[in-house]
Amino acid sequence: MKATTAIGIALACILIALGAIMEGTQLTALINIPASLFVFGGTFGAVMAGTSFERVKAIPRLYQIAIKGEEPDPLERIELMARLAEIARREGLLALEAELDQIRDRFTRKGIQMVVDGTDPEVLREVLEIEIEALEQRHGDARRVFEKAAGFAPTMGILGTVLGLVHVLQNLDDPGSLGPAISSAFIATLFGVGSANVVFFPVANRLKELTDAEVRLRIMTLDAVLAVLEGENPRVLREKLVSFLPPELADQAAAGAQSSAGRASAAGAPAGAPAAEPVAA
Repeated sequence: MKATTAIGIALACILIALGAIMEGTQLTALINIPASLFVFGGTFGAVMAGTSFERVKAIPRLYQIAIKGEEPDPLERIELMARLAEIARREGLLALEAELDQIRDRFTRKGIQMVVDGTDPEVLREVLEIEIEALEQRHGDARRVFEKAAGFAPTMGILGTVLGLVHVLQNLDDPGSLGPAISSAFIATLFGVGSANVVFFPVANRLKELTDAEVRLRIMTLDAVLAVLEGENPRVLREKLVSFLPPELADQAAAGAQSSAGRASAAGAPAGAPAAEPVAA
Protein backbone atom coordinates (compact mmCIF):
# COMPACT_ATOMS: atom_id res chain seq x y z
CA MET A 1 0.00 0.00 0.00
CA LYS A 2 1.42 3.35 -1.03
CA ALA A 3 -0.07 5.29 1.87
CA THR A 4 1.31 3.06 4.65
CA THR A 5 3.66 5.75 5.95
CA ALA A 6 0.98 8.45 6.03
CA ILE A 7 -1.51 6.08 7.66
CA GLY A 8 1.05 5.00 10.27
CA ILE A 9 1.97 8.58 11.21
CA ALA A 10 -1.69 9.62 11.37
CA LEU A 11 -2.58 6.55 13.44
CA ALA A 12 0.26 7.21 15.89
CA CYS A 13 -0.83 10.84 16.33
CA ILE A 14 -4.48 9.89 16.82
CA LEU A 15 -3.73 7.18 19.39
CA ILE A 16 -1.33 9.43 21.31
CA ALA A 17 -3.98 12.18 21.36
CA LEU A 18 -6.61 9.66 22.44
CA GLY A 19 -4.39 8.49 25.29
CA ALA A 20 -3.82 12.09 26.36
CA ILE A 21 -7.58 12.75 26.39
CA MET A 22 -8.19 9.62 28.47
CA GLU A 23 -5.62 10.91 30.95
CA GLY A 24 -7.57 14.17 31.18
CA THR A 25 -5.30 16.35 29.04
CA GLN A 26 -6.91 19.20 27.15
CA LEU A 27 -5.63 19.06 23.55
CA THR A 28 -5.92 22.82 23.30
CA ALA A 29 -3.00 22.99 25.75
CA LEU A 30 -0.80 21.55 23.01
CA ILE A 31 -1.33 24.61 20.84
CA ASN A 32 1.87 26.32 21.87
CA ILE A 33 3.54 28.59 19.34
CA PRO A 34 6.73 29.25 21.35
CA ALA A 35 7.31 25.51 21.81
CA SER A 36 6.75 24.97 18.07
CA LEU A 37 9.29 27.65 17.24
CA PHE A 38 11.83 26.15 19.65
CA VAL A 39 11.51 22.64 18.25
CA PHE A 40 10.62 22.91 14.57
CA GLY A 41 12.37 26.20 13.88
CA GLY A 42 15.46 25.16 15.80
CA THR A 43 15.54 21.71 14.17
CA PHE A 44 15.16 23.16 10.68
CA GLY A 45 17.94 25.66 11.29
CA ALA A 46 20.26 23.00 12.72
CA VAL A 47 19.60 20.67 9.77
CA MET A 48 20.22 23.49 7.31
CA ALA A 49 23.49 24.32 9.06
CA GLY A 50 24.64 20.70 8.74
CA THR A 51 23.82 20.07 5.09
CA SER A 52 23.59 21.78 1.71
CA PHE A 53 20.75 24.03 0.63
CA GLU A 54 19.98 21.61 -2.22
CA ARG A 55 19.25 18.88 0.34
CA VAL A 56 16.98 21.23 2.28
CA LYS A 57 15.04 22.14 -0.89
CA ALA A 58 14.52 18.42 -1.57
CA ILE A 59 12.78 17.80 1.80
CA PRO A 60 9.18 18.26 0.48
CA ARG A 61 9.88 15.91 -2.43
CA LEU A 62 11.37 13.33 -0.06
CA TYR A 63 8.26 13.48 2.12
CA GLN A 64 6.20 12.86 -1.00
CA ILE A 65 8.37 9.89 -1.97
CA ALA A 66 8.10 8.40 1.52
CA ILE A 67 4.32 8.75 1.55
CA LYS A 68 3.50 7.91 -2.07
CA GLY A 69 6.54 5.92 -3.12
CA GLU A 70 5.94 2.32 -4.15
CA GLU A 71 8.54 -0.44 -4.16
CA PRO A 72 9.47 -1.64 -7.66
CA ASP A 73 7.88 -4.81 -9.01
CA PRO A 74 10.50 -7.57 -9.36
CA LEU A 75 8.04 -9.89 -11.12
CA GLU A 76 7.67 -7.41 -13.95
CA ARG A 77 11.46 -7.16 -14.22
CA ILE A 78 11.82 -10.97 -14.34
CA GLU A 79 9.31 -11.19 -17.18
CA LEU A 80 11.13 -8.44 -19.07
CA MET A 81 14.56 -10.04 -18.72
CA ALA A 82 13.24 -13.50 -19.63
CA ARG A 83 11.68 -12.03 -22.78
CA LEU A 84 14.92 -10.25 -23.70
CA ALA A 85 16.88 -13.46 -23.13
CA GLU A 86 14.49 -15.29 -25.46
CA ILE A 87 14.93 -12.65 -28.17
CA ALA A 88 18.73 -12.74 -27.80
CA ARG A 89 18.88 -16.53 -28.13
CA ARG A 90 16.48 -16.63 -31.06
CA GLU A 91 17.59 -13.59 -33.08
CA GLY A 92 20.99 -12.60 -31.64
CA LEU A 93 22.15 -9.82 -29.32
CA LEU A 94 21.81 -7.10 -31.95
CA ALA A 95 18.06 -7.76 -32.11
CA LEU A 96 17.80 -6.29 -28.61
CA GLU A 97 18.45 -2.82 -30.00
CA ALA A 98 14.87 -2.71 -31.27
CA GLU A 99 13.65 -3.31 -27.71
CA LEU A 100 15.55 -0.44 -26.08
CA ASP A 101 12.85 2.19 -26.61
CA GLN A 102 10.34 -0.03 -24.79
CA ILE A 103 12.47 -0.40 -21.65
CA ARG A 104 11.35 2.30 -19.21
CA ASP A 105 13.91 1.67 -16.49
CA ARG A 106 17.09 3.64 -17.18
CA PHE A 107 19.40 1.16 -15.42
CA THR A 108 18.05 -1.80 -17.38
CA ARG A 109 18.14 0.13 -20.63
CA LYS A 110 21.77 1.08 -20.02
CA GLY A 111 22.70 -2.55 -19.35
CA ILE A 112 20.98 -3.83 -22.49
CA GLN A 113 22.56 -1.04 -24.55
CA MET A 114 25.98 -2.21 -23.36
CA VAL A 115 25.03 -5.77 -24.32
CA VAL A 116 24.09 -4.60 -27.82
CA ASP A 117 27.39 -2.70 -28.03
CA GLY A 118 29.30 -5.90 -27.31
CA THR A 119 30.78 -4.69 -24.02
CA ASP A 120 33.09 -7.07 -22.17
CA PRO A 121 31.22 -8.78 -19.29
CA GLU A 122 33.70 -7.58 -16.66
CA VAL A 123 33.46 -3.99 -17.87
CA LEU A 124 29.67 -4.22 -17.95
CA ARG A 125 29.59 -5.55 -14.38
CA GLU A 126 31.95 -2.83 -13.17
CA VAL A 127 29.94 -0.01 -14.76
CA LEU A 128 26.59 -1.23 -13.42
CA GLU A 129 28.01 -1.90 -9.95
CA ILE A 130 29.26 1.69 -9.87
CA GLU A 131 25.71 2.80 -10.78
CA ILE A 132 24.32 0.80 -7.85
CA GLU A 133 26.87 2.22 -5.41
CA ALA A 134 26.14 5.75 -6.63
CA LEU A 135 22.41 5.18 -6.11
CA GLU A 136 22.99 4.02 -2.52
CA GLN A 137 25.20 7.04 -1.84
CA ARG A 138 22.71 9.56 -3.27
CA HIS A 139 19.77 8.07 -1.43
CA GLY A 140 21.77 7.79 1.79
CA ASP A 141 22.72 11.47 1.63
CA ALA A 142 19.07 12.44 1.12
CA ARG A 143 17.84 10.17 3.91
CA ARG A 144 20.34 11.54 6.41
CA VAL A 145 18.48 14.87 6.43
CA PHE A 146 15.66 13.16 8.31
CA GLU A 147 18.04 11.20 10.52
CA LYS A 148 19.71 14.48 11.51
CA ALA A 149 16.33 16.06 12.20
CA ALA A 150 15.40 13.10 14.41
CA GLY A 151 18.60 13.66 16.36
CA PHE A 152 18.21 17.41 16.73
CA ALA A 153 14.47 17.57 17.56
CA PRO A 154 14.59 16.02 21.08
CA THR A 155 17.55 18.24 21.98
CA MET A 156 15.68 21.31 20.77
CA GLY A 157 12.71 20.17 22.83
CA ILE A 158 14.85 19.96 25.96
CA LEU A 159 16.31 23.39 25.17
CA GLY A 160 12.80 24.81 24.90
CA THR A 161 11.83 23.18 28.18
CA VAL A 162 14.89 24.60 29.96
CA LEU A 163 14.13 28.08 28.68
CA GLY A 164 10.52 27.68 29.77
CA LEU A 165 11.61 26.63 33.26
CA VAL A 166 13.93 29.62 33.42
CA HIS A 167 10.87 31.79 32.84
CA VAL A 168 9.03 29.88 35.58
CA LEU A 169 11.82 30.47 38.09
CA GLN A 170 11.77 34.15 37.30
CA ASN A 171 8.12 34.34 38.31
CA LEU A 172 8.06 32.41 41.59
CA ASP A 173 6.32 35.35 43.22
CA ASP A 174 3.14 34.38 41.34
CA PRO A 175 2.33 30.82 42.53
CA GLY A 176 -0.92 30.71 40.59
CA SER A 177 0.91 30.82 37.25
CA LEU A 178 3.47 28.11 38.05
CA GLY A 179 1.37 25.12 37.04
CA PRO A 180 0.40 26.36 33.54
CA ALA A 181 3.91 27.72 32.95
CA ILE A 182 5.60 24.41 33.86
CA SER A 183 3.09 22.53 31.72
CA SER A 184 3.80 24.83 28.79
CA ALA A 185 7.55 24.35 29.24
CA PHE A 186 7.32 20.57 28.96
CA ILE A 187 5.29 20.77 25.75
CA ALA A 188 8.54 21.60 23.94
CA THR A 189 10.01 18.26 25.06
CA LEU A 190 6.83 16.52 23.92
CA PHE A 191 7.08 18.13 20.49
CA GLY A 192 10.76 17.28 20.15
CA VAL A 193 10.56 13.62 21.19
CA GLY A 194 7.23 13.12 19.43
CA SER A 195 8.29 14.58 16.07
CA ALA A 196 11.54 12.58 16.11
CA ASN A 197 9.86 9.24 16.80
CA VAL A 198 6.56 9.70 14.99
CA VAL A 199 7.68 11.62 11.88
CA PHE A 200 11.42 11.95 11.25
CA PHE A 201 12.62 8.43 12.08
CA PRO A 202 9.69 6.69 10.32
CA VAL A 203 10.21 8.76 7.16
CA ALA A 204 13.95 8.00 7.20
CA ASN A 205 13.24 4.29 7.68
CA ARG A 206 10.72 4.27 4.84
CA LEU A 207 13.18 5.96 2.50
CA LYS A 208 15.78 3.33 3.45
CA GLU A 209 13.31 0.55 2.67
CA LEU A 210 12.64 2.02 -0.76
CA THR A 211 16.38 2.31 -1.40
CA ASP A 212 17.02 -1.28 -0.31
CA ALA A 213 14.26 -2.52 -2.61
CA GLU A 214 15.70 -0.59 -5.56
CA VAL A 215 19.22 -1.86 -4.84
CA ARG A 216 17.99 -5.48 -4.66
CA LEU A 217 16.18 -5.04 -7.96
CA ARG A 218 19.27 -3.56 -9.61
CA ILE A 219 21.50 -6.38 -8.37
CA MET A 220 19.01 -8.85 -9.80
CA THR A 221 18.91 -6.90 -13.05
CA LEU A 222 22.71 -6.87 -13.25
CA ASP A 223 22.83 -10.66 -13.02
CA ALA A 224 20.08 -10.89 -15.64
CA VAL A 225 21.87 -8.57 -18.06
CA LEU A 226 25.07 -10.62 -17.76
CA ALA A 227 23.06 -13.80 -18.36
CA VAL A 228 21.54 -12.30 -21.52
CA LEU A 229 25.03 -11.34 -22.70
CA GLU A 230 26.22 -14.89 -22.14
CA GLY A 231 23.24 -16.36 -24.02
CA GLU A 232 21.77 -18.15 -21.02
CA ASN A 233 18.60 -20.21 -21.46
CA PRO A 234 15.55 -18.03 -20.61
CA ARG A 235 14.04 -20.73 -18.40
CA VAL A 236 17.28 -21.08 -16.44
CA LEU A 237 17.51 -17.29 -16.20
CA ARG A 238 13.99 -17.12 -14.80
CA GLU A 239 14.85 -19.76 -12.19
CA LYS A 240 17.95 -17.79 -11.18
CA LEU A 241 16.05 -14.51 -10.83
CA VAL A 242 13.20 -16.09 -8.87
CA SER A 243 15.78 -17.10 -6.24
CA PHE A 244 16.13 -13.37 -5.42
CA LEU A 245 12.48 -13.17 -4.35
CA PRO A 246 10.89 -13.81 -0.94
CA PRO A 247 8.88 -17.07 -0.77
CA GLU A 248 5.46 -15.50 -1.40
CA LEU A 249 6.64 -13.68 -4.53
CA ALA A 250 8.65 -16.71 -5.66
CA ASP A 251 5.48 -18.84 -5.56
CA GLN A 252 3.64 -16.17 -7.53
CA ALA A 253 6.42 -16.04 -10.12
CA ALA A 254 6.45 -19.84 -10.40
CA ALA A 255 2.68 -19.91 -10.94
CA GLY A 256 2.98 -17.23 -13.63
CA ALA A 257 5.77 -19.13 -15.37
CA GLN A 258 3.74 -22.35 -15.39
CA SER A 259 0.72 -20.51 -16.77
CA SER A 260 2.83 -18.92 -19.52
CA ALA A 261 4.42 -22.23 -20.39
CA GLY A 262 1.02 -23.89 -20.55
CA ARG A 263 -0.38 -21.23 -22.88
CA ALA A 264 2.70 -21.39 -25.10
CA SER A 265 2.48 -25.20 -25.32
CA ALA A 266 -1.20 -25.08 -26.13
CA ALA A 267 -0.65 -22.46 -28.81
CA GLY A 268 2.12 -24.50 -30.43
CA ALA A 269 0.34 -27.88 -30.31
CA PRO A 270 -1.49 -29.28 -33.36
CA ALA A 271 -5.24 -28.88 -33.49
CA GLY A 272 -6.91 -31.42 -31.25
CA ALA A 273 -3.65 -32.39 -29.54
CA PRO A 274 -3.40 -32.02 -25.77
CA ALA A 275 -1.20 -29.25 -24.43
CA ALA A 276 2.22 -30.27 -23.21
CA GLU A 277 2.83 -30.43 -19.48
CA PRO A 278 4.28 -27.04 -18.39
CA VAL A 279 7.79 -27.03 -17.02
CA ALA A 280 7.82 -26.43 -13.27
CA ALA A 281 9.58 -23.21 -12.30
